[in-house]
Amino acid sequence: MAKVYWPYFDPEYENLSSRINPPSVSIDNTSCKQCTLVKVDSMNKPGILLEVVQVLTDLDLTITKAYISSDGGWFMDVFHVTDQQGNKVTDSKTIDYIEKVLGPKGHAASSQNTWPGKRVGVHSLGDHTSIEIIARDRPGLLSEISAVLADLHFNVVAAEAWTHNRRIACVLYVNDNETSRAVDDPERLSAMEEQLNLVIRGSEQENEKVARTSLSIGSTHVDRRLHQMLFADRDYDAVSKVDGSGLEPKITVEHCEEKGYSVISVSCEDRAKLMFDIVCTLTDMQYIVFHATITSSGPHASQEYFIRHKDGCTLDSEGEKERVIKCLEAAIHRRVSEGWSLELCAKDRVGLLSEVTRILREHGLSVTRAGVTTVGEQAVNVFYVRDASGNPVDVKTIEALRGEIGHSMMINVKNKVPSRRWKEEGQAGTGGGWAKTSFFFGNLLEKFLP
Repeated sequence: MAKVYWPYFDPEYENLSSRINPPSVSIDNTSCKQCTLVKVDSMNKPGILLEVVQVLTDLDLTITKAYISSDGGWFMDVFHVTDQQGNKVTDSKTIDYIEKVLGPKGHAASSQNTWPGKRVGVHSLGDHTSIEIIARDRPGLLSEISAVLADLHFNVVAAEAWTHNRRIACVLYVNDNETSRAVDDPERLSAMEEQLNLVIRGSEQENEKVARTSLSIGSTHVDRRLHQMLFADRDYDAVSKVDGSGLEPKITVEHCEEKGYSVISVSCEDRAKLMFDIVCTLTDMQYIVFHATITSSGPHASQEYFIRHKDGCTLDSEGEKERVIKCLEAAIHRRVSEGWSLELCAKDRVGLLSEVTRILREHGLSVTRAGVTTVGEQAVNVFYVRDASGNPVDVKTIEALRGEIGHSMMINVKNKVPSRRWKEEGQAGTGGGWAKTSFFFGNLLEKFLP
């Protein structure tokens, strides 16, 4: 019988092109008076645009303009960026980091696989255990979840929660309160899983989607993971509440006959991480961005993407177009949080999150978005709140809350209102307008990733 000889493939072959043509990163602070230009040239590969945008947004940089071109085998980007104060990026450590991560020696993380797990999935992440929860949202749910963890002697060292269309997606990083290490005891994890399931199942109603989670393998970016969880939960199918403020995004899908692209145009209020949320959603929907133009003028943003599906097809059917529009609208709305935000800082201790969320619940407040992190011995919590009916919170309630918890921890209260409403009313509230906010979670959690 004749032997079959299979061709030999060098395992390093895939990296050959990048070794021959290494990526080039240029930080230009001279060409533009108002902003810093970040130019990235490299070999094209799936997901590269998302990787670059993720690096810039995790550094709290604001992308005011961008020009993307990745037709063929080469990827060429120009980003106009500023810091959160609207100034050029001059910090040498930030510049060195961008050049290192996006340059020839960078190792940007590729997309991670996900494993559909149990009702509440847990996995160890360094010295922390990661828990992912998705369920029907209700007032006080975050308080109940954190109370269960405190009772079982788990310390929440970091967390992020988003709510959208009556659903909540939450990622928590916890460790043992005595050892400050990840918990790997199967019985203890099973008990935690069982009790958390009782809590989130209690939030389900007949004919509603059931609570579920997935177990992520590796170190998927936390913002991207939350988008993935809500996308898998089909939160985009529900009808969003329109507040009549004129803030609803306008999204259209056209066909570029000459080049064979689908052209997605997005016009909406500008905000932090807007480009990341759109690119992340298109990437996870298996669409490839070949060209893009991003501009912002005051509070308004205009973004245009020339895309094809990874199989080379454009969006031809009305059903496909409608689905993409719905998913992008959901991605934009998930991070939008108007109204009062509470920034709390206190010495970290077991049960702190449970205590704070209990107080919020007792004052009739519902958390619409939350971020928790630990810096040294200090816990930093940020909560966006509304009343139990989803309406704006009155000033008296906020002042009563400040009086109750202000003696035990530092508290900073802000009120963010839409720019158009702010102009109409002629006032900005406590911290009003669409001023850039310091409410960034992804970079705070980065230290927990290996």
